[in-house]
Amino acid sequence: MTDTRRARPATYEMVLEHVERRLTAGDLRPGDRLPPERELAAQLGASRQAVREALRVLQAQGVIRSQVGTGDGSGTVVVPAPARALGRVLALHLAVDSFPVDDVTEARVMLERFSAGLAAQRCTPAELLRMAAQLDAMDADLGPAEFSDADIAFHVSIAGAAGNRLVGELTVAIRESVRGVLLGAMYEQGDWHALRDRLRAEHRKIHAAIAAGDGAAAGERIEAHIRAFHGRAGS
Repeated sequence: MTDTRRARPATYEMVLEHVERRLTAGDLRPGDRLPPERELAAQLGASRQAVREALRVLQAQGVIRSQVGTGDGSGTVVVPAPARALGRVLALHLAVDSFPVDDVTEARVMLERFSAGLAAQRCTPAELLRMAAQLDAMDADLGPAEFSDADIAFHVSIAGAAGNRLVGELTVAIRESVRGVLLGAMYEQGDWHALRDRLRAEHRKIHAAIAAGDGAAAGERIEAHIRAFHGRAGS
């Protein structure tokens, strides 16, 4: 006897998996268009609502762009994901998964030591000047929140100067994910001014090693800097 029951429509997760498989296989590249919503739903045996939900997720991740109309820019197009999209997604996962501080510390050390070593080899004069300006900005009478923002900018500049985009984005994501913890540690210090002076001095030594092209010293100094402050945050 033939089973006349209708197949269950694919959920939006199945639609996502289909698109992700095509992306990872290279069947879809930046600039390619996805089939219209109705056609994609028919291909996958999915409801149009499921397709619509999957496309919203992909758009939020910065993977596609959807535009209504009939011109060249209309439809759903695969776009090169902005670098910040990766950072935002990773930072959210780090935040909600509640990784132990020691795990985050090790990840930061691994990435930032690598970045500092490469920055010492690859840093341009313009990048060195930008870092120096960031250090000068930290010499102002900043409170913990403003200092934390300046601190992040300096570390991000080092990662950028290394010239490895993926490592840079991972560094930014991890640093952003622990911003609240580290900022809380700054506020809890009994003598904020003494801590600020110590952090400034450590930053200057890291910058000096990068400017001198000494990758080994830059790596050692940034590791000591990270471990010392994460130790305060975890205490």
